[in-house]
Amino acid sequence: MGHATRRVGIMGGTFDPIHIGHLIAAEAAIECVGLDEVWFMPAHVPPHKSRQPEASAKQRLEMTALAVSGEPRFSASSWEMDRGGVSYTLHTVKALQEEYPNTEWYWIIGADMVAFLPQWHGIEELIERIHFIGVRRPGTPWPLEALPVEWRGRILEADMPKLDISSTNIRKRVKDRRSIRYFVSDSVLHYIQRWELYEQKP
Repeated sequence: MGHATRRVGIMGGTFDPIHIGHLIAAEAAIECVGLDEVWFMPAHVPPHKSRQPEASAKQRLEMTALAVSGEPRFSASSWEMDRGGVSYTLHTVKALQEEYPNTEWYWIIGADMVAFLPQWHGIEELIERIHFIGVRRPGTPWPLEALPVEWRGRILEADMPKLDISSTNIRKRVKDRRSIRYFVSDSVLHYIQRWELYEQKP
């Protein structure tokens, strides 16, 4: 290890369900700054979403654990779910920094979320505590110019291939009885089938 402090990236999200795009984005973030680990942290109640998740918190966490099980640098974290309530990043980061003082934290977001950072709860304090890694697909804008100058060094850019896969799209495919094979890892596919998740309710 070149650096004494451990570098951990956190990927939050609803993960309803987690799919290969999430895993590829995490890999891009690792390459961007040489992260030691990425923690996939399903939100208990996501602050940005009006729609409630279709899978239960337990199911979303279990799918996440299955999806990351083959990669030693990836792990599923129940941190936000254990705390309950709305999952505000600032609260999570403060608590993590207290518990793991020798860790440098990076929050992984889609490049499309970078423009919305000014609206995040407690962003002024958050941006001083951690770095953000914006994962950018080809052809998507990189809106750094729109943000305060002093933030720019705290927001890093990671590139990933263009994948038009979303959890919304996967849920719709299941409802339409179309295949989601290769969209999600095999273990997640079997889990979704076993629990009949996302199927059209009669």
